Amino acid sequence: MHDEWSQAVDARTHAADRLVEAATTGKPCAPIRDLVATAADAYAVQEINTRRALDEGRRLVGRKIGMTNLLLQQRFGIDQPDYGMLFADAAYSEGLPVPVDRFLQPRAEAEVALVFGRDLEGGPFTVADVLRAVEFALPAIEIADSRIADWDITLPDTIADNASGGAFVLGSTPMALTGLDLGAAAMTMTRGGQEVSAGSGAACLGNPLNAAVWLASALGRTERALRAGDVVLTGALGPVVPVGPGDEFEARIEGLGTVRAVFSR
Repeated sequence: MHDEWSQAVDARTHAADRLVEAATTGKPCAPIRDLVATAADAYAVQEINTRRALDEGRRLVGRKIGMTNLLLQQRFGIDQPDYGMLFADAAYSEGLPVPVDRFLQPRAEAEVALVFGRDLEGGPFTVADVLRAVEFALPAIEIADSRIADWDITLPDTIADNASGGAFVLGSTPMALTGLDLGAAAMTMTRGGQEVSAGSGAACLGNPLNAAVWLASALGRTERALRAGDVVLTGALGPVVPVGPGDEFEARIEGLGTVRAVFSR
């Protein structure tokens, strides 16, 4: 039994090392599903690299939710979203160039960001709990990225790889949730003025608040529970779009306004 346990620990560490090496060298790696087969093991890999990041002095500022599109879930044969960590050094200011060479295989997606004004420990939580805890919402562009070659991912691959997190740009006009219907909010995203993605809040588990309830409940009894000040990227509102040098994206979300992400040449 002890041998099996130590083999599992070795496999998790090996998977974490493989992902770090890909990120460090800029060369995508093979999938890690040969080492890690379950979501629980994949989150253990993610946690290894989260602890490494924190030990290096990076600051945790929130979470990102992935796999919130029900059609995507069906395609991957899964029945729940996943989550990853957001660090301060992955946040870029609106309109200032995001260094495109920081990423391996970047893709842009428009999302609703929720910023929390109080902790959500314990749980499980309801929509009412989340509504009371959210201080304001912002439009956001998430830059998803994969350390795994050709985005050849299954659920354990993406979870271990910090839910395919890359970076993010937040809008700068906070909106209270009062009177906002996030589930019905329409989204359009342009690249260089041409529309490249469209959708609505309904694409995100029916409503971005549903995604936030899931996340808060999933984390509430762990050491990574949501805290006041945390940013939560709730999930893509429409199709994701590949990013290239010099690209300029603008996402408009009904009720929340616009956010721009500009990439270096």
